Amino acid sequence: MDFRKSFDGLTGVIASVFEISVLDGHLFLFINKRRDRIKAIFWDDDGFVICYQRLEVGTWQLPGSTSTTVELEAHELAMILRGIDLKSARRARYQQPIAV
Repeated sequence: MDFRKSFDGLTGVIASVFEISVLDGHLFLFINKRRDRIKAIFWDDDGFVICYQRLEVGTWQLPGSTSTTVELEAHELAMILRGIDLKSARRARYQQPIAV
């Protein structure tokens, strides 16, 4: 993705690639190839909001997926933004075992 895009460009990408309304309340993240810059865009009742962050050191650690789109839970996003690698993180609370 061209990281120079702003409101109209990003909403156009969302509408064409994801084929959903950008007004549905989702937060969309765009990360550059070097994974040192991130843009977030979302609809906030009366307009779009863009947040942009550039890392001075290091890269964003993303979930291990080969897809260009990943759906995250709020806590996963918070962990990524704080620099926690989701691959090495584990839940400390009880999880019911999956029956095989």
